[in-house]
Amino acid sequence: MFRDRFFVCLVLTVPVLFVSEDVRGWFGFGPADFPGSDWVEPVLGSIIYFYGAGLFLVGALRELRARTPGMMILVAMATTAAYAYSLATSFGVAQRGFYWELATLIVVMLLGHWLEMLSVQGAGRALEHLASLMPPLAHRLRDGRMEDVAISELQPGDIVLVRPGEQVPADGTVVDGSSSMNEAFLTGESRPVPKGPGSAVAAGAVNNEGALRVRVEKTGEETALGQMIRLVREAQASPSRYQTLADRAASLLTLVAVMVGAVSLTAWLFLSDATEAVERAVTVLVIACPHALGLAVPLVVVNASALAARNGILIRTREAFERARDVRTVAFDKTGTLTEGRFVLRAVQAAGLDEGEALAIAAALEGLSEHPLGEAVVDAARERGLPLRQVADFRAVPGRGVEGKVDGRLYRVGRPEWAAELGIALDGVQTALSDADETGASAVLLMDEERALAVFALADRVRESARRAVEQLMAMGVEVVMLTGDAEAVAREVAREVGIGSFYARVLPGDKAQVVRHLKERGLVAFVGDGINDAPALLEADLGVAIGAGTNVAIESADVVLVESDPLDVVRVLRLSRATYGKMFQNLLWASGYNVVAVPLAAGVAAPLGVVLSPAVGALLMSLSTVIVALNAPLIRRARLVG
Repeated sequence: MFRDRFFVCLVLTVPVLFVSEDVRGWFGFGPADFPGSDWVEPVLGSIIYFYGAGLFLVGALRELRARTPGMMILVAMATTAAYAYSLATSFGVAQRGFYWELATLIVVMLLGHWLEMLSVQGAGRALEHLASLMPPLAHRLRDGRMEDVAISELQPGDIVLVRPGEQVPADGTVVDGSSSMNEAFLTGESRPVPKGPGSAVAAGAVNNEGALRVRVEKTGEETALGQMIRLVREAQASPSRYQTLADRAASLLTLVAVMVGAVSLTAWLFLSDATEAVERAVTVLVIACPHALGLAVPLVVVNASALAARNGILIRTREAFERARDVRTVAFDKTGTLTEGRFVLRAVQAAGLDEGEALAIAAALEGLSEHPLGEAVVDAARERGLPLRQVADFRAVPGRGVEGKVDGRLYRVGRPEWAAELGIALDGVQTALSDADETGASAVLLMDEERALAVFALADRVRESARRAVEQLMAMGVEVVMLTGDAEAVAREVAREVGIGSFYARVLPGDKAQVVRHLKERGLVAFVGDGINDAPALLEADLGVAIGAGTNVAIESADVVLVESDPLDVVRVLRLSRATYGKMFQNLLWASGYNVVAVPLAAGVAAPLGVVLSPAVGALLMSLSTVIVALNAPLIRRARLVG
């Protein structure tokens, strides 16, 4: 609405400026003289007033009904006073009108509100993305038959079938079958989680390779995913203290302007005639109208957003700037944020054969598998230039690993627990398994029919810029912590590698939000994450920062999105927020300082000294303050965002 009205009013303002005696006088032209020239201003001015200022009038009525006087009331009063006074001049009641001031006033205010609304976006679609994780149907087993039913019909005690590639419809326990599941949406664990009889499963988790029969225990809002949705809803509903402060400031400004205008009108009725009194009051309202004040923040935000976008940072909410400048703690999620969420081979330790030979055999088998850990082994073999060998009699064993014949000999690659089930000794690789466990790496075992041959230690790859980001944040006086659903050994290793001294391991989604809430006791907190499980924490934090390669839920729940998935962009966000605040403060100081001087002059306090501002001069000063604010805002683009 603001955009369309802005452009229409802008076009209509051009002829108003063209026929205005004041504007033409500035450029040395005489009065406009053509048929109908006297009606250009009142006709177009009326259209601009009713069409352009109509939104402010409606907003003012809404504020009056709610008894919360704010910016809309002041704008509505100023535009109405300007229009009524100008219209009176067209019918010879008043001495002089200022239609061009009315037109520019409305155009500038429409522009300011449009820019402001562009800079403010909510996270209303986060719940929709969360809800989409639930499958619409479930395969319920009853009396030896399978029936597809809506998940809303499931009851505790029902048995459901979860096929490979499908999502679990409800929280429950596996009663039959073996597989692995992707539970990253809930725990942040990047590795598949083995599942077998007795294992707990969560609604929304994705089943990987084997079919499972699950006994339903919790449904609907009682599931872990349902609780997560509740957390997101509660965080979204929490009020913004910054908006409350802004509303109070707007109310105060409105009351001051109205009081000064009323006092000016009353005083000049006694000191002079009605025309002079109305002119003084109108001048006060026009000059007090928050052109510069209304644009001081949005123009800075728009310029800062443009600078951020060029650096791969998308600012979704204006409040993000206000919060980020005072951030004292940055909490990073690990998987997909400090790390890439992709496994790489960290070490190979072989017993009884060459490491390259062991890697080639394992890669040959894993090349026929789609397991994420297997892909890391294959990638490592390709990086070393090892050719993939032919495999015969390949077979995937759900929840265990893969097996097949290479050069006529049977090999197996999979979990170390598989070796124990097969009665294969781990004597030659026990040290390698212990080393992997201490560093939090995932161990993959290569074995033949008699013994264990090699251990492949796999770990999530740390992003190259993570350490540099942590160093610069600490140099800025910001505390850095890490939150993860991974085991403590994994968390400790990643924290050591990137230089973080404080971390929280095995943190569930609800706990992440609780940890953020605890950290907020020491000051403002920024949370950086990428997963669905991060949504509650992103909304709980004073500043939510989502890695752009992450899920839609994380992005929709965040204040800032890092398109390039670069942790170093967190540094850029904080530095940009501080630079933005500086520009906002400068603009607000000028706009407020201008009103402190100009409003009393408009009221006529300096009349005894011969200084009286006409409505035209008042509008000119108001426009000048707007120009200064508009010229100062783009200077933020010179800010240095990274060291």
